[in-house]
Amino acid sequence: MIQETTTSLAPEEVLRRAKQFFAERVPATGCFLERESVRHVALRGQGGEEIVIAVFPGESGTAVRGSSLLFDQQVGRFLATLPAEAAPDGRQTAHDTSDAPPAGYHRSTRATA
Repeated sequence: MIQETTTSLAPEEVLRRAKQFFAERVPATGCFLERESVRHVALRGQGGEEIVIAVFPGESGTAVRGSSLLFDQQVGRFLATLPAEAAPDGRQTAHDTSDAPPAGYHRSTRATA
């Protein structure tokens, strides 16, 4: 699954934070650097699973794209730690939550008759 956000951080700071986050903050599924460039890091984790974080500098901030088959929740958690992009007036804008369930939403796991 591919997840994206935009942040006010510089691309190199996003990649530094990604390496630290996946090595230290996710101990049960820690991932470690396998490959990197100025635009991406590829991390290898439990069972050989790969996480790729890529950055794309732009005028309104840095676009960040994360991809993984098994670690979608961890990629989402990392993206949520990044500060939001700055609005034209200098305020921080919220991350896009357009496809998030409403606050307080809970899906029942009980079968109904």
